[in-house]
Amino acid sequence: MSNVFFTSDHHFGHKLIIDFESRPFKNVEEMDRVMIERWNSTVVPQDTVFHLGDFSFRKLEDTRSIVSALNGYKILILGNHDRSRGRSWWLEAGFNEVSEYPLIYKDFFFLSHEPMYMNKHMPYVNVHGHIHGQKYEGKNYFNLCVEHWDYTPLSFQQIRDAVVVSEEG
Repeated sequence: MSNVFFTSDHHFGHKLIIDFESRPFKNVEEMDRVMIERWNSTVVPQDTVFHLGDFSFRKLEDTRSIVSALNGYKILILGNHDRSRGRSWWLEAGFNEVSEYPLIYKDFFFLSHEPMYMNKHMPYVNVHGHIHGQKYEGKNYFNLCVEHWDYTPLSFQQIRDAVVVSEEG
């Protein structure tokens, strides 16, 4: 049986993100290696992973090598650091699907890179990245940046359960 996972803002190959976000890695090689290991310890080849942007700062060949090392069917929603390369670049890098725009998943999750405006009448939870260690207040937002989740993708069930708990609490 396959599962669906979500993650965001790996910034593979981005040396400065280690200091910007106080990531617990001594260098970019260790960061990239650990993030690949954590992804593959959670995701199996039959699973699907939605990556909500800012995947890699590396060149095409190195990015292709990372994408091919990661388990699962991989869908990328372009982030602010991905857009300059365009959809075709990311498909060539190995993503199975690439979207330039937010997606709605299971009529409930509004998947985007940046947090989107959500008023209290909207029936969605905005699952997003972009703001790294910060939190966006409100029950309609779920920050998926790797810094919050031990650099590991989260399953649909984990997010759904967290959202239900926050609505009850």
